[in-house]
Amino acid sequence: MARLVFLGRLADLAGGAEREVAPGPLAAILSGLEHDLVQALTGARIRVALNGALVARDGLVLKPGDELAFLPPVSGG
Repeated sequence: MARLVFLGRLADLAGGAEREVAPGPLAAILSGLEHDLVQALTGARIRVALNGALVARDGLVLKPGDELAFLPPVSGG
């Protein structure tokens, strides 16, 4: 299995901070998620980190044991 990690408001939309998913192309994994969540995850300001390193999501394929974190914009104060 692979794991999706949702941070900030994305965890609220996902109904939790993490989900286990079958490995495979990110596009296929996203197609199995709720429409509203997919819209939020694919927003232009959302970054992704694969196993702790920021990556581009184009053509991304998750392998068993991978962790993909979705990082929303952060504001400081």
